[in-house]
Amino acid sequence: MLKKNRKGMKMAIRSIMCCCGQGLGSSMMVSMNVEKALKNLGVTGVSVDHTALSEVNPNSADLFVVGRDLAPQVASYPNKIILDRIMDMNELTEKLKEVFGK
Repeated sequence: MLKKNRKGMKMAIRSIMCCCGQGLGSSMMVSMNVEKALKNLGVTGVSVDHTALSEVNPNSADLFVVGRDLAPQVASYPNKIILDRIMDMNELTEKLKEVFGK
């Protein structure tokens, strides 16, 4: 997926940040699943990390992945995936397919 930077120019997604309340448990598991899904989709050159939502801002990554419970906190973020079921690989893979045009 290409996102637009502040000047309206398109740029490739090169970093994904998975966030949860504390940045330890669920975000770490989701980040591992994101890495697995990206590999299965043949997407390379994308770094995946995890942290607490309180530690990020919209410029911390090109794409954010959070659970539905944190959707209100990232409403203003331009590129995000909101997961209804954070451990559902099918949901995650489908949403990543949309983002990366696979």
